[in-house]
Amino acid sequence: MQTVGAYEAKTSLSKLLERVNKGEKISITKHGVTVAILQPPATSKKLHPRQAIAALRVFREKHDLKGVSLREMIEEGRR
Repeated sequence: MQTVGAYEAKTSLSKLLERVNKGEKISITKHGVTVAILQPPATSKKLHPRQAIAALRVFREKHDLKGVSLREMIEEGRR
């Protein structure tokens, strides 16, 4: 991971962002202390709709609302 000072990061942000877009991580320092790290966002796995629905069904089987309806929960949140 490359390290750049805050002033350099400010003056060359667009170039640093291009490098980050290619997968590189860059540490930004101020007076020699790391204050930020530029890195690409974490990529999330997209599920096929059928996989998502199956996962929701498994979740519902394991979690019970204990007799409270979804409507009651919504109304309670409005108070």
